Amino acid sequence: MRAVWLREFGGPEVLVPGAAPDPVPGPGQVLIDVAHANLTFVETIFRATGFGPFGRELPVIPGNGVGGTIAAVGPGVDPALVGRRVVSATGGSGGYAERVVVDRDVPVEVPDGLPLDEAVALLADGRTALMLARAAGLRPGDRVLVEAAAGGVGHLLTQLATTAGARVIAAAGGPRKVALLRERGLVVVDYREPDWPDRVRVAAGGVDVVFDGVGGPVARTAFDLLQRGGRMLSFGLAGGSWADVPEETAAARGVTLLRPGASPDELRALTRQALAEGAAGRLRPLIGQRFPLERAADAHAAMESRATVGKTLLDL
Repeated sequence: MRAVWLREFGGPEVLVPGAAPDPVPGPGQVLIDVAHANLTFVETIFRATGFGPFGRELPVIPGNGVGGTIAAVGPGVDPALVGRRVVSATGGSGGYAERVVVDRDVPVEVPDGLPLDEAVALLADGRTALMLARAAGLRPGDRVLVEAAAGGVGHLLTQLATTAGARVIAAAGGPRKVALLRERGLVVVDYREPDWPDRVRVAAGGVDVVFDGVGGPVARTAFDLLQRGGRMLSFGLAGGSWADVPEETAAARGVTLLRPGASPDELRALTRQALAEGAAGRLRPLIGQRFPLERAADAHAAMESRATVGKTLLDL
């Protein structure tokens, strides 16, 4: 089968297309014919440095999320599963390939009416956005600042906050992303402009919740916009580093730093919820760019350059 290999850590060019053995489902496993592979920013970090949650020795086929159709099952698995559309984690590797094998309890069936590519776009980002929104305890009238609002998670957070009755200020980097969000009816500031905090104050007066998807200096500035009783949740480091806000500084300001987590069962439930919300049209992922499998290196380069919007997929 076709796959993309990582044999050494480095720049995007170390992602090299090549052949790989066809996987065969063993007892309790299913084989998925992959239609789309989900890309996440943490995968670019792993490719560049080896740092991340995957802990794999090289060489490895990267990729931790796919969507496709169950093509075969191993011994002890109900053959009625064959033909079902699913999204699935892969256990940390194997996703940049035409086929993957996973345990039968891992895939989540895609509801009728939800296109498979949108389901893949909601696999990681949807459950993350739902987890963050739940942890923030969004209330009607909250003033919510969403950083990296043109990204996969951020775009979904703007929708969830709006649905909760919050007043949303979207922060994005660069004219293209700002224009895209304005087309969607959002109040937007460009955090690359030096006066962006003043624009937030003009738009909202202050902020009750910050969803931090950028980190670094942008996150610290966003923290300074929070009113007493505010909540800050970090979910990304598009700026290159996590938010540096000491607990004691937050406590002195009366701000709560929330670091939500979820058990595997909770993540699975959140994934099902995200897919159901997508099928109902209440959660709409933005698929900003697509690349064929062989151009995984180009996809990583685009993500690292911060030129992408929404979700980036590999289409097989």
